[in-house]
Amino acid sequence: MSSTKTYDVCIIGSGPGGYVAAIRASQLGLSVLMVEKEPRLGGVCTLWGCIPTKALLHTADLLEEARHGGDVGVAAREVRLDMPAAMKHKEKIVRQSTNGISYLMKKNRVDVAAGFGRLAAPGRVVVAGADGAETAYAAKNVIVATGSTPRSLPGMDIDDRWILSSTSMLELAEIPKSLVVIGSGAVGVEFASMYARFGSKVTIVEVLPRIVPVEDEEISRELAASFKRQGISVYPETRVERLTKGDAGVELIARSPGDKTETFRAEKVLMAVGRRPLTENIGLEALGVATEKGYVKVDAMMRTNVPGVYAIGDVLATPALAHLASAEGVVAVEHMAGKNPPPINYDQIPGCTYCSPEIGSIGLTEAKARERGYDVVVGKFPFSAIGKARILDQAAGFVKIVAEKKYDEVLGVHIIGPAATELVAEAAAAMKLETTSEELVRTIHAHPTLSEAIHEAAEAVQGHAIHI
Repeated sequence: MSSTKTYDVCIIGSGPGGYVAAIRASQLGLSVLMVEKEPRLGGVCTLWGCIPTKALLHTADLLEEARHGGDVGVAAREVRLDMPAAMKHKEKIVRQSTNGISYLMKKNRVDVAAGFGRLAAPGRVVVAGADGAETAYAAKNVIVATGSTPRSLPGMDIDDRWILSSTSMLELAEIPKSLVVIGSGAVGVEFASMYARFGSKVTIVEVLPRIVPVEDEEISRELAASFKRQGISVYPETRVERLTKGDAGVELIARSPGDKTETFRAEKVLMAVGRRPLTENIGLEALGVATEKGYVKVDAMMRTNVPGVYAIGDVLATPALAHLASAEGVVAVEHMAGKNPPPINYDQIPGCTYCSPEIGSIGLTEAKARERGYDVVVGKFPFSAIGKARILDQAAGFVKIVAEKKYDEVLGVHIIGPAATELVAEAAAAMKLETTSEELVRTIHAHPTLSEAIHEAAEAVQGHAIHI
């Protein structure tokens, strides 16, 4: 069966890359078809990623705050986790979010085809429905936005019983007494932080020399120190070599520095070693779309080497971030609509990690800036010297600004502490406008606010911090 309509663009995948691209394409007057294999729209981010994890992290934040409420004069006799209620809240948020996306598709006149989409020929997408019936659609342009799925280590496949993915972690009915997290990127440390506060004994095993390895080294050290204070065990430079499952749980044998053997036992293991792109069986090879290690290769306008075929989001070898996928989707459809959009500056993609304490960062780390040959100047300021942080009883952490000496341009801002994932937005806007540390200093920040830490860190770049 074939559709008689030819669309201006067919988007395969309804995640934050795909659905945002669909809306912008419609706004630009293009006819749009969205293809989605799952029963609900929104992709991993909405259904099993950003949205549900942050809902449960909010539960963990409130639980911890309530436990210490007596310190600020709000004493509760009984503070306990109601996991079924937390899961119900999470599902409500997911339902509201996916329903909102469905509404936006209707509002913007985006047609939705349910099923597995693949590129059958230039300008032709075939969608296989749940019943196996196939429908062919014609489109002048196609955007591959099929996303990614969790990776696992060789011989340690995710079974969703003992060895869990980020998806199955979100469905646990009971809190495990013990949890080993393999990998310490954003997913690993967020779940570690969440379940430690829920009551699990948590251990993080990381093969690289430090946790949250994409962050500035000082951020990694601060988070490791904070986790230690919270009772989370961290084993960097430790490689898991063998994993055995049994009735009592899981035993892991690992190798740590000095060729030392480590043995870990836990009820559950979270496999958080990254994600792989979902690019198999979607017709890329038949069309000759260039890939490398499963990732689609594109230019600055998100075009593949095949005319009329674009790709965005987690199928690219760029950071697997929802907001980046959305930005890439906008660039792709604006380009096909002839709008000549500016390319994305991948040095200015904010990263947010919602563990406790939070991390928000953008731009170059100190090490990366030096590696690129900049004459680096650094300003740091602790939240312990910020009145609002002390009021909130969240005074751990700091703001670090990396600037270059000659022109004073800010190259990176790295935050660990209260509301870091919100504060980084100021840095993002400022860096987009090529700010200097002096311009941040001359920007008057309200008092008492957490944002004063950014102002003081900018002062510290020139050695003029006021409140320390």
